[in-house]
Amino acid sequence: MQLIACNSNRPLALAVGDFLGIPLTATRISQFPDGETFVEILESVDGEDVVVLQSTNHPANDHVMELLLILEILKRNAARSITACIPYFGYGRQDRPSSPLASHAAKLVTDLLITAGAQRILTLDLHTPHLNISVDSVCATSLFHTDILARGPQGNLLVVSPDLGGIARARSLATHLSCGLAVIEKQRGSTGTVRGEVIGHHCILVDDLLDSGETLCTAAEALMQKGALSVRGYVTHGVFSGSALQRIEASFLQEVVVTDSVYLLKSHPKIRMLSIAPLLGEAIQGVRQKRSVSAYLKISRYSCTQYCQGKFLQCPARPNKL
Repeated sequence: MQLIACNSNRPLALAVGDFLGIPLTATRISQFPDGETFVEILESVDGEDVVVLQSTNHPANDHVMELLLILEILKRNAARSITACIPYFGYGRQDRPSSPLASHAAKLVTDLLITAGAQRILTLDLHTPHLNISVDSVCATSLFHTDILARGPQGNLLVVSPDLGGIARARSLATHLSCGLAVIEKQRGSTGTVRGEVIGHHCILVDDLLDSGETLCTAAEALMQKGALSVRGYVTHGVFSGSALQRIEASFLQEVVVTDSVYLLKSHPKIRMLSIAPLLGEAIQGVRQKRSVSAYLKISRYSCTQYCQGKFLQCPARPNKL
């Protein structure tokens, strides 16, 4: 098997390679003066199972083009299987046209990936429920659950969805933690209406995407106004567009925990990152063995781990098991 990294998140690709025990395949990616992307794979891929890792965050179009060009090379050079590992699937929010004359970008990008050569997509907490290709979407809930038990407040926990669309995700985490659930109904011109009793609770806001940060920060304000003891955010994809970091700094949020599906260039006092390298590594092993990824993760002896500075540590929630 070969693992190829594009430019969006090489640190994550290196961590996944360490987990799998394989080096990254040598490539050369550059741009012509007019902005055109040039890609070259410097090793043979004939007959190989190849995984290409690339998130499609900012600059989204450049990262999508890099991925497409890599896939085209693999298809043309007879790779045995081609998996596009896209931890953060950009354009996923455009999963349905808002009007007949609006773009349907999620379908278009998927069609482009298939045409270029992708046979399967591996991703994390996919926003788009249905794509016309075989998709394995790994869930970050178990990672959040472990971290909350290890480093979060003890007792009086309450999981909160910042909007109605995220109730299923919040309920899953609340079930894992055996705690209560609340939801915030967004209202124009206000912080929203909190549905659920939050007085005296340490609130955990859970969401799949943090872009501008407005939704999460507004929700934190609403919870504190209703008597919450503290508010923390657990978000799968930390995109942090525009003034998101400044907004979080000035908010009621005590901490925001994100995965490294998107590479964060600068450290921030309120932001902490969890690595998804073990989750992706396990899923890649499942894909290679042509097994159900969900079933594979359930039996893997590494399915309850934390990844820290290149070492696998025992999960504090299950100290006697790896």
